[in-house]
Amino acid sequence: MEYIFSDKLSNLKASAIREILKVTNDPSVISFAAGSPAPNAFPVEDIKRFLCDIMDNEPITALQYSITEGYPPLREAVKKRMQTQHNYVPEKDDIVITTGGQQSVELACKIFLNEGDIAVCESPSFVGSLNSAKSYNAKLVGIELDEEGIRADILEKTLEENRNVKLMYLIPNFHNPTGKCMSLERRKKVYELAQRYNVLIIEDNPYGDLRFDGEDIPTIKSMDTDGRVIYCSSFSKIVAPGLRVGFTSTAPEITAKMVACKQASDVHTTMLSQMICARFLTECDMDAHLTRLRAIYRQKYQLMADCIEKEFSSKVTFTKPQGGLFIWATVPEGADVLEFCNRAIAEKVAVVPGNAFMTDDTLPTRCFRMNFSTPTDDQIREGCAILGRISKEMFGE
Repeated sequence: MEYIFSDKLSNLKASAIREILKVTNDPSVISFAAGSPAPNAFPVEDIKRFLCDIMDNEPITALQYSITEGYPPLREAVKKRMQTQHNYVPEKDDIVITTGGQQSVELACKIFLNEGDIAVCESPSFVGSLNSAKSYNAKLVGIELDEEGIRADILEKTLEENRNVKLMYLIPNFHNPTGKCMSLERRKKVYELAQRYNVLIIEDNPYGDLRFDGEDIPTIKSMDTDGRVIYCSSFSKIVAPGLRVGFTSTAPEITAKMVACKQASDVHTTMLSQMICARFLTECDMDAHLTRLRAIYRQKYQLMADCIEKEFSSKVTFTKPQGGLFIWATVPEGADVLEFCNRAIAEKVAVVPGNAFMTDDTLPTRCFRMNFSTPTDDQIREGCAILGRISKEMFGE
């Protein structure tokens, strides 16, 4: 039978990262391609304790239908934490619990993007969110980054020349895939431009709690005076991604539409997962937990950075993030990064080519992403030695 898919989905491709991850199912492959937490970062004993207690004392609550907005104790705990971080103002905002942070972004795209609308994003950017916008036949316009984040001069020109820009999708903290962190002045400028041109901002912040060096920078949401920031985050990087629990903090008018769309999608986020996250927020020392995670990622980042410095061709440059999970490497002008990535796979080391993160994945790129959180220390050393040898063979010492 010939299948005729909807116009919205006819040009949508599977995530290149997910396709690469299929290769990494081979246990002999060293994967720097994932974006998963470190195995020793999971609070297994806490989750085991919560699971047993929930099933002993609240099994029906965990197994029954619930309200779409989210498990009330979890919503209250998230509100309390978000308020201390200046990402939630009770008089102006509401909280919706979503199925992972990805659903928050997808719902925002669904309720605001009409066919032909423009969504602006950093270039490169997280492929899952790019596909969310593409699935509604929106036009994606990527804005290049400098060391302070999205280029404000190009962004301003883009907004001036395209008056149907509806959304701006940004990852200000430890950006995926580059690891860069947007400066405070750039955040202020971006918000001022959003106000001037009446554009909504999706601020995606799954990595903000994972700063292992430097000082925290206020979120764009904390500057929001007129309800134009849709703040999205999740428990995936700080508790466990398999729980699939995220949340959105934004204006009640927006959350009401999100709830209506979520009812048509999955009714509500898995109750057992929500209850675990609620217990974690209310019964565990979150600050101590995050301190432990930051120490893990500081050590793993430093190990990978040291190995790159030691093993790679001097012609390969890379970002030096202060948090998050990723390093963004750049090969020399004229070099073929896809050949490099394919040679790496052939030698059982997986990295993600940069074109996977572009608004148009057919455009050339000289970059690739490396993840330092998931592999073991021995895998980091061995994988970097292999990549380093390949880089010297291709690009010279």
